[in-house]
Amino acid sequence: MARPLRFRYAPGSWTRARVESDIYRPLDSNLGATMDGPWFKPPSGYEAVRFDMDDGSLALFCWTDDDEGPEGADGGGPAAYWLGNTETPSSLWRTDKYAFEAAPYPVRRWAEKELLAGLHEEEPWLADYPHVSWYFLTVFCSKDGAGTTRRFFRDHASGFPDATRDDALAFYEEFLSTGVLDDYREEMAGKLGTSEYFDETRMTATMGEFDVARLLTLADYDIVPEIEVTTDHVIDYRAERPDGTSTLVEVTRPVAPNRRSTSNPAAAVRDTVETKTSGQLEAHGGGITLFVDCSSFPDDDWAAVRGERPDVGHRPAVVFRSRPDGRTEAYSKGSVPLELDDALEWV
Repeated sequence: MARPLRFRYAPGSWTRARVESDIYRPLDSNLGATMDGPWFKPPSGYEAVRFDMDDGSLALFCWTDDDEGPEGADGGGPAAYWLGNTETPSSLWRTDKYAFEAAPYPVRRWAEKELLAGLHEEEPWLADYPHVSWYFLTVFCSKDGAGTTRRFFRDHASGFPDATRDDALAFYEEFLSTGVLDDYREEMAGKLGTSEYFDETRMTATMGEFDVARLLTLADYDIVPEIEVTTDHVIDYRAERPDGTSTLVEVTRPVAPNRRSTSNPAAAVRDTVETKTSGQLEAHGGGITLFVDCSSFPDDDWAAVRGERPDVGHRPAVVFRSRPDGRTEAYSKGSVPLELDDALEWV
């Protein structure tokens, strides 16, 4: 899969004449392009243009004589920034790419305003959910993943069964607007994928990580994602208390029985967990709490799991199902080293 949308940093002196010859003309020749002023005022000290291509793709370009440079780059001085979900002109092929958070704040905020305005013009249903729009902006506007990620939120209720699009978006808007995962936006949003091929299973599994982050936050834990451990695996979260105690948390999300070979809800849970327990959890040798997110299960399937309370082959484990109205039901296996009473209802 391609990466989420990122900036290209082009050190050196840029003028409007050079932008026209090195950027606009190649784009217009290959794709058909219009070069115009930006929709929003560029950062102080920068000049900027917007390119709209005949195929619907776009690019932003801004330049200055005095730039501090992105985080991690050497020096500063005259430079330009390119951001686009279209083909990259050959004059920029040798430039380095940087995540949104690495770009100077004024450049990043200007670009986000431009992209968000375009996103909401194309997908007006997202306008009422500003934090969801911003958080997933780098995939909503990516070169290959724009159509698939927008489709997932628009037509598949973010992975919730028997729910409306707006109910699901309101659920994630409420959580994401807390800001607890803002510092990890690129890696977390990027997990949705930027492939042109629609993979509902992968995207739904990604939302399971957000579901667990929400529960841990409601239970008053601080969370840090993507924890590298000595087995060379990466565990989804470390949940921390102010007193310094912490617990490692891994997440898995079974595919709903009506979308897999088995029609037995309990078997669906066990089969999915077995993949985890026979892989990274077995290699780690203990000390990890497993969260099994059954939020993809319709009411009847969850009722069967809740009634049978199947073992999942790993302890401690929390098997749960969240609904867009905020209610979460769960049962546990083993001694769970987390206090979750404020976040869910034990059944």
